[in-house]
Amino acid sequence: GQVPLQSPQHVEVHVVNTNFTLSWSHPGKEPGVTFSAEYQGPDGGGTAWQWLPGCHNVSGTRCDFSLAISEFYDSHWLRVRAQRAGHVSPWSHTVHMVPAHEAQIGPPGLELQPTNGDIKIKISPPEANQDKKMWLDDLSFKYNLVYWENSSDSQLRSKSVFPVDTVDGLAPDTTYCFRVQANLPAEAKEGQFSPTCCVRTTRKVNELLCATNLRVLGLNMDFHLHWDSQYKQPVSYSVQYLIGYLKRLNDDHSGKWLEVPGCGNVTGGRCRVSPVLTTTGFYYLRVLARGQGHQCCLSAEVKVDPLKTNEIGPPGVKLDISDTLLHVQISPPGGPGNELMRDNYVLSYRILYWKNSSNDEEEAKVKELKQTIGTIAGLEPRTLYCVKVQAVSEAYNKSSAYSQQECTQTPAEKSFPLVILATFTVALVAVLLLVVPLVFVLYQAYSKIKYVFFPSCQPPLNIEGFGGQLCPSPYLSTPEEPIENCSIIESMVTYEGNQVDFKDYKHSKQSSRDSGNYSNDDNTSGSKDSAEMLQKEII
Repeated sequence: GQVPLQSPQHVEVHVVNTNFTLSWSHPGKEPGVTFSAEYQGPDGGGTAWQWLPGCHNVSGTRCDFSLAISEFYDSHWLRVRAQRAGHVSPWSHTVHMVPAHEAQIGPPGLELQPTNGDIKIKISPPEANQDKKMWLDDLSFKYNLVYWENSSDSQLRSKSVFPVDTVDGLAPDTTYCFRVQANLPAEAKEGQFSPTCCVRTTRKVNELLCATNLRVLGLNMDFHLHWDSQYKQPVSYSVQYLIGYLKRLNDDHSGKWLEVPGCGNVTGGRCRVSPVLTTTGFYYLRVLARGQGHQCCLSAEVKVDPLKTNEIGPPGVKLDISDTLLHVQISPPGGPGNELMRDNYVLSYRILYWKNSSNDEEEAKVKELKQTIGTIAGLEPRTLYCVKVQAVSEAYNKSSAYSQQECTQTPAEKSFPLVILATFTVALVAVLLLVVPLVFVLYQAYSKIKYVFFPSCQPPLNIEGFGGQLCPSPYLSTPEEPIENCSIIESMVTYEGNQVDFKDYKHSKQSSRDSGNYSNDDNTSGSKDSAEMLQKEII
């Protein structure tokens, strides 16, 4: 009988971009053996096994099933078996696959163009012009260019490039070969290299006219571009800039360079470029040189990251002394009106202070500050101290030069117990001088008020009913006293042996005379008439 068919072995899945290939091996060499594969979709055990399109009844040990996969982030399962003349082998072991995890980055496209001694490159991303893509964001690719001189003893050189870029510094009339790969650092994936392309460089025209050695110097966000020139004839320079993110795009940015304001016709070797370096990110600068007879030459580009290129200047320092405390006030580098420095750098300050004495070789001490105002304590009296300050940016690993040193002398030592005693004595005397007269005035006022409104003497009980006031106040006006008219009869009348004594009337008259309130000489006749009438009534 026939030997039973063996299962396929070493089943593997290969994914490049959206191209899927299934491969395996088979120990049998019998003719007429074919192979078929099945797969399960993302639902796993919830779906039945299906024939894998492109991998049914194939005679080789490889098949392409790219059309069968459309979900790149879901799980898939695959298996293969052999078959011959109605006989089938057992299924191979099942292979699990998540397309996006298995996929490799395919080779990008590469175009080369020699330009005035340099090579201009243009890279097209993997899966360019494809509707079905594994990599959705073309701008996330980072390109690594490898190139070498096409000679027997050349060495490989590599550099990170943008989709449209220029390779300079090449020898003229020399053939160079290039290849490039696309990488995704965020996913730790390195792509396949493109096929090798070679091109021959040309000679640079007007090479002596070109500006060379471009460099940007910045202090407190004020930037200047410097360059060198070997040209001996009259020449003018124009500085151009390109916003950095434009180079990340796949489009050609050669027409998007702009002239820096104020740097359109420069005859020297520097120009201020701060007007265009106003935001975070990065920029590119280059210099176009123009000579006589319409000659021109475009320099190499220089990349500028303002916050990294900028140098921090020294801060300002102001000192104020009080007893043994030294107050340090710091002005931020660039001044308080420098908004770019204030908005982009978080600065701390390092204070260096020491005794400025020829007899004292004490080392300088350091105090760190997060704010612009600090105090140094524990200083000796009548001693000259000097201070200088440095600004530090931890985020950018930058530090300024130290400021110019400022010096001040602490005052002489004071005897604090004597000062306290003298202060207390002066305060006590001042309080006494103020309080004693005030107490005297208040007491006098109190006595007068009490004497006027609350006198100490009271009227006798026998005249309380009159409501009179026997102790008139010298400060109150005395009302006019009313005068009562009285008549007094001095007679002794006897009626039927009973004697009537008018002594009481006489006593009343005498009392009235004594008081001066009950006598009246003008009314004597009236009194007599009254007495006669009384006697008649008695009779």
